[in-house]
Amino acid sequence: MGRSLARQAENRLIEAFTTMTLVVGATGTLGFEICRRLRNAGEPVRALVRATSDSMRKDALSALGAELVEGDLKDRQSLERACRDADSVITTPTAIMARDLSDTFESVDRRGQMDLIDAARGARAGRFVFVSVSSRFGRNPLIDAKREVEKHLQQSGLTYTILRPTCFMEMWLSPHLGFDVQNGKARIYGSGRAKLSYISLDDVAEFAVQALSNPAAGNAALELGGPEALSQVEVVGIFEELTGRKFELEFVPEEQLIAAGAAATNPVERTFADLMLSAARGDAIDMGDTLRKFPIRLKSVREYAQNLTSGAGAASS
Repeated sequence: MGRSLARQAENRLIEAFTTMTLVVGATGTLGFEICRRLRNAGEPVRALVRATSDSMRKDALSALGAELVEGDLKDRQSLERACRDADSVITTPTAIMARDLSDTFESVDRRGQMDLIDAARGARAGRFVFVSVSSRFGRNPLIDAKREVEKHLQQSGLTYTILRPTCFMEMWLSPHLGFDVQNGKARIYGSGRAKLSYISLDDVAEFAVQALSNPAAGNAALELGGPEALSQVEVVGIFEELTGRKFELEFVPEEQLIAAGAAATNPVERTFADLMLSAARGDAIDMGDTLRKFPIRLKSVREYAQNLTSGAGAASS
């Protein structure tokens, strides 16, 4: 009896000091990885999911031990419900690859994120982590929305962290953007000589998790890149070395990207053209000072390439 009462008291004490983190964008690749890392650390997680979200991904979140709450960035009331009793919020979504036509830069990346900030403020959340994009990227509908949200967050009174990663290697070094390892082809934006600090999605997830407790993250905007700056041509060289094959290169001149942006008929086309132009012009980020405050071992492009090529080799054997 005495032991039972003691255990109950211990559980209540643990609950009193346990913080709940709401992850918005939990069914996306980055959001799911954030949830996984928080749960592996024993932290309670509330995952915002939509009724239309992939059922397998929702099942995977449940298997992690996350609490699922249904909602949508376009539904302000659902955000208020999701934020209730949440001590912190991490938000990752963007409409750039959306399949739902109602998901736009205006409805998701600007208005939706602003509504989430307001809901978190109303719920008295202690920390808000917003995944934005590198400040060195140019003007386009997506970037404009992100910058407005950053400003809204900075003026909200919440303790905030803005993460500004440069090019995700999992996206930019994939067939989606013309980097086709399996077929030995690579699309090069511009001359391919400008340096980029490609960063792994996994490392951005780790920064988001550490931002919840690291004092250096309080009311800070962090420019994030990988451990080294490489040109697109140098990256191709790494893959050629590991695969033992010469890649076929397709060069897209800066002038062509500028013309594509000017001729764009919708915000997504204009955004993609500008992001590719930004990549062509480079984005080298010195991570020395940031890594002194955040003990994170960053994944290199070579490590990513080794994992990708070994997996491809295993799949084809």
